[in-house]
Amino acid sequence: MIEKKEHWNSRFAFVMAAIGSAVGLGNVWRFPFVCYESGGGAFLIPFFVALFTAGIPLMILELSLGHWARYAPPQAFQKIGKKWEWTGWLIALSPFIIAIYYVVVMSWCFCYMIYSLDLRWGSHAEEFFHNFLADTGTPTVLGSISIPVILGLLVIWLCVFLILYKGVSRIGKVVAITVPLPTILLIILTVRGLTLPGAMDGISYYLTPDFSKLGDVNVWLAAYAQVFFSLSIAQGIMITYASFLKKKSDITNNAFIISLADAGTSFLAGFTVFSVVGYLAQTQGLTIPELGLRIAGPNLTFITYPTAISLLPVAASFFGIIFYIALLTFGIDSAFSMIEPFTASITNKWHLKKAKATALICLSGFLLSLLFATGAGLHWLDIVDHFIANFGLVTIGLLECIILGWLFRLATFREHVNKSSDIQIGKWWDTLVKYVVPLILIIILSVALYQNITDPYLNYPLWVLVLGGILPLAGLVILAVFLMKIRPAQEEQV
Repeated sequence: MIEKKEHWNSRFAFVMAAIGSAVGLGNVWRFPFVCYESGGGAFLIPFFVALFTAGIPLMILELSLGHWARYAPPQAFQKIGKKWEWTGWLIALSPFIIAIYYVVVMSWCFCYMIYSLDLRWGSHAEEFFHNFLADTGTPTVLGSISIPVILGLLVIWLCVFLILYKGVSRIGKVVAITVPLPTILLIILTVRGLTLPGAMDGISYYLTPDFSKLGDVNVWLAAYAQVFFSLSIAQGIMITYASFLKKKSDITNNAFIISLADAGTSFLAGFTVFSVVGYLAQTQGLTIPELGLRIAGPNLTFITYPTAISLLPVAASFFGIIFYIALLTFGIDSAFSMIEPFTASITNKWHLKKAKATALICLSGFLLSLLFATGAGLHWLDIVDHFIANFGLVTIGLLECIILGWLFRLATFREHVNKSSDIQIGKWWDTLVKYVVPLILIIILSVALYQNITDPYLNYPLWVLVLGGILPLAGLVILAVFLMKIRPAQEEQV
């Protein structure tokens, strides 16, 4: 292996990039709904407990591993022990798989940004969305490919390549704009939303505490799951980004800043979403519970919000464009951060030029994204995401805790972090990483497994769930082992 010479231009660049990776589309369309369903304002209690007992400790662990090893996940885990290199490849591959369908959602946002110019969905946002996707209504019928989605994919993948191919110096310049911009736009949308009739009803539904929910174990599991998925943990991103830090870098402070910025953005997004949801409910003569699942996920972004935008009395197109630009800038930082671990892993092991490795990965990603541009794409996207999030990432997080906490001297990372960090971490951190976090992840994994066995996801046919969920997970493990077995030409000659 060659010594890494590439570094972040500044601490600010690293922090902005890490925040950009953590803050994504899920902050806008997942957190507000989970909060609403899990006790409103009372949910903030288990959420922040989860953040400080699992999210930040794991963030410190991944940042310390990357900074200590100075390499991307495969080489970092190889430094832990040669037999663990496959784990690093598994970690680097998982965000690439997520990026394949994540970029498709960004393509939808790109198209809707253009459609906002004339509010093309009119008063029939739901019908327009399904026509836009050429939705077949089932994963078993692929149907035709949506040309607008293909064009959007070309734009997004090209942007990802242009951002990444010159390394972290280019990333640092991009995130200086793309991280603060969507937050500013979100604030503008929130201010506008709060002035709408019915907005306060929406905010009330979002934040009114239901403390009885705190006795429900599912609410606590939801809090830990939200923190775990939101922070880009177990995706190799933080390990890779930290490997580009200079030797004297404050790991602990950075971990707190990144984690709290992500949590704060999620909380702000709740005001943005529910102020508009309250307005929509009032204009349609419905209660917020009657809107149901239309306030979560893609339905919120491409049906509920466009419907509300079209009803705005003033500057509807302007606020529509702002909303989708905010989503695009939130999403692009997450998208390219998902590609970087795989790119860095390949360049570290086979010494390919960064531009060539990035081009190959982006081209492969574009071709694989085509499945999700078909009429069945929405359904396959939902299935793959369900299994990757509920099983893949949780399993990877558990592996990290076991390998780094039990099969390696965990104190090595604590001592490494404390050498250059203002906030010193003690043995309490070891306890959280070795006992608390693994226990929580095992419970989350067990609950997800039980639910999927007793109640197959959305009652899809078994072969569909196997093809879209189980096989990709198994394929990732096989590919990870395969990439470990392939040795660089220089090593083979020796």
